[in-house]
Amino acid sequence: MKPFTLAEIAAACGGTYVGDEALKTACVISVERDSRQIKNGSLFLAIPGERVDGHDFIEKCFDSGAVCAICEKAPKNASSRAYREKFNIPVVGVSGSVGKTSTKEMLYAVLSQKFKTHKTQGNLNNELGVPLTLLSMPEDTEAAVIEMGISGFGEMTRLSEMAQPTVCVLTIIGCCHLENLGDRDGVLKAKTEMFKNARENAEFILNGDDDKLSTVTEVNGKRPVFFGLNSGNDYYAENIENNGEGGVSCTLCFDGKKLDVTIPAIGSYMVSNALAAVAVGRLLGLSDEQLKNGVEAYKTVGSRANVVNTGRLRIIDDCYNANPTSVKASLDTLKNFSGRTVAVLGDMKELGANELSLHYDTGAYAKETGIDRVISVGPLAKELAKGADDLWFESIEALEKELPALIKDGDTVLVKASHSMHFEKIVEFLKTL
Repeated sequence: MKPFTLAEIAAACGGTYVGDEALKTACVISVERDSRQIKNGSLFLAIPGERVDGHDFIEKCFDSGAVCAICEKAPKNASSRAYREKFNIPVVGVSGSVGKTSTKEMLYAVLSQKFKTHKTQGNLNNELGVPLTLLSMPEDTEAAVIEMGISGFGEMTRLSEMAQPTVCVLTIIGCCHLENLGDRDGVLKAKTEMFKNARENAEFILNGDDDKLSTVTEVNGKRPVFFGLNSGNDYYAENIENNGEGGVSCTLCFDGKKLDVTIPAIGSYMVSNALAAVAVGRLLGLSDEQLKNGVEAYKTVGSRANVVNTGRLRIIDDCYNANPTSVKASLDTLKNFSGRTVAVLGDMKELGANELSLHYDTGAYAKETGIDRVISVGPLAKELAKGADDLWFESIEALEKELPALIKDGDTVLVKASHSMHFEKIVEFLKTL
């Protein structure tokens, strides 16, 4: 059906919307009057009949994935928080400036070794996506991994009110959404709002390598568990070896144990994500064998460090989003590949007053890293090109005219920019070369 939001439906009915405000802009995928036909995203028509009253089936429909019901009597539990409270299960809340989705997927791979696990689909991590994720939890869910993304203060408070995490995981405090959050201290403050609505006796798993997160010594009267590459963390790694497309091998260390694993991913940063997942898994009672199997079952999603081999080129499709921290991590990954390396980089949005200097510094980092060719696209990326002392193009269209002459057989090409730059077009163009 064509897009039809809950707010539009309420207005069309002359009714009053009751429930999560964040869901008012959600679009329904179907309208059903039979509770047996409900799917994730359906609207249920609660029609009183001669023998049965549709109102009696509203809760069942929510359990089946309905996002709303048209009814004459408002249900007692009209929010995703109410639905969340029906589950006495581990709920892992995941956030951070970099690595939210990859850590979520790693957690899912690990926890699925023991539990029937529900997770955030794709990037549905905002004030619309989180309630949709919660409302789509099947009745037999045994654990859930909920990704939480924010761009301003107060958003994490609202998300955590819905999710009520029993385990809070924070990855990295980086330079993102600085237009709203000011600086990294603001990012830290906004991300740690998650702690306010954590369940009683919740656990807190933080990246101890991050200079901001490492300052958090106590949360709700409890010491956090720290993970990271540094041996001073509770969970750390040794013998890290990046084998490009062959994955990242390492030894995960904790409580005197050593667990040898090979992570099926191209970036060494995935070691930290694996450590976070192992820390959560051990808290939830997984065996060492389950932890190892889970880490090695990891699968990447979408345009996040996805490697595409065309026969002529190796393309690292990492164009879902970008900020200075994530771009530098991707450049480190690119450098591990053999042959000539090319980075096609674009504008990084929402960086605030220092956006130009942050672009310049990122370009300078690319040059220092030894990337053979840095190609920048977009108005902000002009500063990135200056830092890299390399090529700049105003638009994707301008780049595509010159790109065939800039690329050589056997190149490994990283493509990365903020999502609004639509660099997926460059990935598709490269596939044709």
